[in-house]
Amino acid sequence: MRAYDRDDLLFQLFEVAQLEDQIAGTDLDREAVMGILDTADQIATDHFLPHGKLLDENDPEFVDGRAVIPDEAIAAVREQVEAGFIGSGFAPESGGMGLPETVHQAAAFIFSASNISLAGYGLLTVGAGRLIQSFGTEDQKKRYLEPMAEGRFFGTMCLSEPQAGSSLSDITTRAEPMEDGRYAISGRKMWISGGEQEISENIVHMVLAKIPGGPPGVKGISLFIVPKRNADGTPNDVTLAGLNHKMGYRGTTNCALNFGEKGACVGELLGEPHKGLSYMFQMMNEARIGVGMGATALGQAGYQASLAYARERPQGRSPAGKDPVSPQLPIIEHADIRRLLLAQKAAVEAALALSIYCTSLVDRERKGDEAAGPLLEILTPVTKSWPSEFCLEANKHAIQILGGAGYTRDYPVERYYRDNRLNHIHEGTHGIQGMDLLGRKVVMGGGAAFKGLMSTIRADIAAAADSEFAQPLSDALDRMEPVTLHLAGELMKDPTRGLANATLYLDCMGHVVMAWMWLRLTEAAKRVASRDGDTAFLRGKHQAARYFYARELVRTEGWAKTLSANDQTAFDMAADWF
Repeated sequence: MRAYDRDDLLFQLFEVAQLEDQIAGTDLDREAVMGILDTADQIATDHFLPHGKLLDENDPEFVDGRAVIPDEAIAAVREQVEAGFIGSGFAPESGGMGLPETVHQAAAFIFSASNISLAGYGLLTVGAGRLIQSFGTEDQKKRYLEPMAEGRFFGTMCLSEPQAGSSLSDITTRAEPMEDGRYAISGRKMWISGGEQEISENIVHMVLAKIPGGPPGVKGISLFIVPKRNADGTPNDVTLAGLNHKMGYRGTTNCALNFGEKGACVGELLGEPHKGLSYMFQMMNEARIGVGMGATALGQAGYQASLAYARERPQGRSPAGKDPVSPQLPIIEHADIRRLLLAQKAAVEAALALSIYCTSLVDRERKGDEAAGPLLEILTPVTKSWPSEFCLEANKHAIQILGGAGYTRDYPVERYYRDNRLNHIHEGTHGIQGMDLLGRKVVMGGGAAFKGLMSTIRADIAAAADSEFAQPLSDALDRMEPVTLHLAGELMKDPTRGLANATLYLDCMGHVVMAWMWLRLTEAAKRVASRDGDTAFLRGKHQAARYFYARELVRTEGWAKTLSANDQTAFDMAADWF
């Protein structure tokens, strides 16, 4: 059984996102895209999916300074590499396949649903490679980007330090200039996913460090390419100090790394000095879309597992007829099980729609669409955080459907929950995303991105005026706009108190955006039904939308009242009152 709904993925790509229009005039067509996704599906099903339990129960070991992972993990990722999927989004001249971001991320979704631990290596490598693509010299691109696109080298992002997690202004890693133009790197980095492994020939670390004499705080941060091995194959002084053993993503190494313990760690400056954090934000923002896609994939995997279980597990009888000798019903016939399944479906399918919408914005921006960039910026914190929060809720529902069995390792749903819980913190916590949305994205350019988002949603409402969902969504926007204006004013008066409800604002905005996604999904379902005839699959879309509007969108009414008051209950709770 697949860990994702293939029919839904294809519907979302070709009917909702209208991918064929996006790829018109390129070397790709629908048949070619289907072939790419079929290959991803085959590798994911045959090589990723079977090892989820094995890797969860045999996470990496620290042995003689090395990170040892099961041979099955190495073999599985190398299948992905050999098929070209690691660098599929890079241009052919850089060693990649040149796929649009939407197709690249659709394949990534398949791998993530099948085994998120193994998919993580590729996600990080792509992000690191794109930094070199954007800011590296031609020589750096030749020596690092090409082997990364080919999957021979993998990449990481090295930001956090033991004493400085999200507070990057407090990092202490140093980069001392050398006579040959390179830098001697010294310091410690923590929580480095993929920081040590023996899958690839080399690991290219993207390291934030400070050049002595530079400006204080984040303005003095530079970005460096620090390979595990030098060009001649000799080790650079990057030492594995230890492994972190997390509750999920256990198949992905997570490392503490020491740089320059012996004084021989050499790095190359990427781009200009003291602009490292602005460069790294490119990787973080790309990774945030990837994290949201991964959270969605895990929600989808839990939904598929619990749906299959609910169809097959007999238990109990109808409240209307409890004849003890009558056959038991499959639990999918029970009302509360249907509620739990529908809650999952309403979350994961809308989250996938948003993830694909954001990847299509990436493709549009690359083609010069000026409206795509601001939309992508304001939606990035939503597409990272909403799935990480509410597809995690979907995983919780999946466990509940299996009952006591859901809490055992005999079934994958508890593992999906543990894996997905990490996405809440990956690439910036839920709270950080809220502050980014309200404190930066909403107010940038005098609110231009927010106004652009509102007008884009209203245009879709106008085009779907006969939809049962048009007026409720319009009403939600009528609440969201004055709330946003009010909070922006509060932010100008007092940034600290103005951001006190940023996380709630993120949830509220996210629910409105997901309601918009359900409008798009149901409009696509209507088009397909008028063309090909109605089906159970299409009727399920409308029912899931009805559920979301009836049970979830209505929550924004209460949230809007709290936000309008800029409630300070939490902020005014003194530290010594706890």
